[in-house]
Amino acid sequence: MTQIVSAENTPQPVAGAVAAQDMPERTLELILSVLDEDKAEDTITIDLRGKTSMADYLVVTTGRSARQVGAMADHLVRRLRDLGIHAGNPEGYPQCDWVLVDGGDVIVHLFRPEVRAFYCIEKMWGVEPPASLKALTAGFDGGPAQ
Repeated sequence: MTQIVSAENTPQPVAGAVAAQDMPERTLELILSVLDEDKAEDTITIDLRGKTSMADYLVVTTGRSARQVGAMADHLVRRLRDLGIHAGNPEGYPQCDWVLVDGGDVIVHLFRPEVRAFYCIEKMWGVEPPASLKALTAGFDGGPAQ
């Protein structure tokens, strides 16, 4: 529980406050909830704790069109700001093929299916892409689709 030290140096609990160590998990929960509301597909969460200092989690997801990807990014940024997290300006506008939202401890990559299959960033972290994208991926690695 987060505490505030009063003028008398007596710790006082703060109602509804979130401990710093719980913030990445709360941010991740919010992000996954927003993506679910917005009908994101093939969402993968990669736990980066102990692997890199850039973030605790990486979320990779797909929207069916550039319009959906852009709308998901806008909605996500608004909800993060409501939580008090300055998400900056998402990278990847105006094309919305691949939009990156920096949520501090959670980084979110929103893709159109073809672009996600081409870059396949999950593999960089040792995670297999979703089965629905594997058919698209086969065309980019020189091998036949399976």
